[in-house]
Amino acid sequence: MKDQDQIYRDLQKHLNRQPVGFPATKSGSEIRLLKRFFDPGEARVAMTLSYRPRPLREIYEDVREKGMAFEEVKNTLNAMANKGVIGEIERDGEQHFFNTPLIVGMYEGQLYELSREVLADFDEYTSTKAFGLEFLSSDLPQMRTIPVEKSILVEHHVATYDELTSLIKGSQGPFVINACICRKSSALKGTPCRKTSRTETCMALGDMAKHLVKAGKGREVSREEALSISRQNEAEGLVFQPSNSQEASFICACCGCCCGMLRLQKLLPRPLDFWAANYFATVDTGTCTGCGTCVEQCQVKAVAVNGKQGISEVDATRCIGCGNCVTACPSGAMRLAKREKETVPPETREKLYETIMARKKGTLGKMKLAAKLMLQR
Repeated sequence: MKDQDQIYRDLQKHLNRQPVGFPATKSGSEIRLLKRFFDPGEARVAMTLSYRPRPLREIYEDVREKGMAFEEVKNTLNAMANKGVIGEIERDGEQHFFNTPLIVGMYEGQLYELSREVLADFDEYTSTKAFGLEFLSSDLPQMRTIPVEKSILVEHHVATYDELTSLIKGSQGPFVINACICRKSSALKGTPCRKTSRTETCMALGDMAKHLVKAGKGREVSREEALSISRQNEAEGLVFQPSNSQEASFICACCGCCCGMLRLQKLLPRPLDFWAANYFATVDTGTCTGCGTCVEQCQVKAVAVNGKQGISEVDATRCIGCGNCVTACPSGAMRLAKREKETVPPETREKLYETIMARKKGTLGKMKLAAKLMLQR
C-alpha cells in the first residue's frame, strides 16, 4: 500500500511541474483524485508524459525498460485517453499523448463518468489555497471570453479569434456537442441550472473533437448544426468561453449559476486581473431607462442600477465583455467598447501551454499573488 501511495505522490509531483500545476495539500484530496483517475500502472506511464504531445513510439522507449510490451503501453495510453485523464491527438498518422491540467482537462474528461464521490474530492481540492494560487498564478488564462455576435458593431473590426462564427467556420472540424460538466455537477448536487434547461451546449472542435469521435463520446454534428446550437446559446444569454488560442479546441457556453469559471470570477476582488477579454460594456446615460434588464442578464454581477440616478452602471474591472447585456437592453443603451490593450491569444493549444509554462510562477511569485489578493479585499 505504501508503494502505491508513493506512485501517486510521484505522479502528483510530476503533474505539479506542468504549466498549470497540481500542488499537494494537507487534506490529501489531490491523491484521492489521482487514485480515482489512474490505476497504479497508468500512473507510472502518465509520469513519462508532459504537456507537449509525444508520439507513442517515443513514450514506449521510455517505458520498455519497466518490462512493458509495446501493445501494453499503447493500450494503457488509449485507456487513459478514453477516460479523459490524458490528452490524445494524431500527428502525421501517429498517435501522440500528453498530460492535461486538472482544469481544463482531467475534470472535464469525467463528464460521462461523473459521480458524487469525484465531485466531493474535486470540490475539496479546488477549494484549497494551494490549488487556488496555482490556478490563478498563470499570466495567460486557459480560457477567454468572446462577445455574442449580436452585440458587435461594424466599427468594432472584430478579429476572427473574437468572433464565434469565424471560429467555427475556420475550423477544419469535426464538431462534437457535449453536455456541460458544470451544469451536470450542479444537478448532481441538487441545484439545476437556472439559465437553461438544454443539456447540449458545449462544443469541441478539431483535434479534441476527433478524439471524442474516436472514443464514442458526445454527438458529432455538422458545421451548420454547430452554428445553430451556438445561436440558441446566444438567444438564452449564455457566455461564450473558448480555449485561449486562435485555433479553438473547445467553446463553452456558460452561466453564472453553474460555471466554475464564472463563479470564481464573482469571488475575486479584481477578476479582470486574471481574465482574457477584449471588450467591456458601456452605458449611454441619455438613453438608459434604469429598467434593470442588464442587471438580470449579467452573469458576473458587473452591472448595477444606480439608486440615485436611476441608470445602469458597469464596473469595468468586473465586466468580461460577453455582450449579453447589449442584446437584452430594450432601450439600446448598452454598447460594447474595446479595451485599450488588445489581448491576442496564441495560435494553437501547444503554443498556449508553452507560454503558460514559460511564465510559470515559483514560490515567491505565488506569495506575491497571495499578498495582492489580500490587499484587494
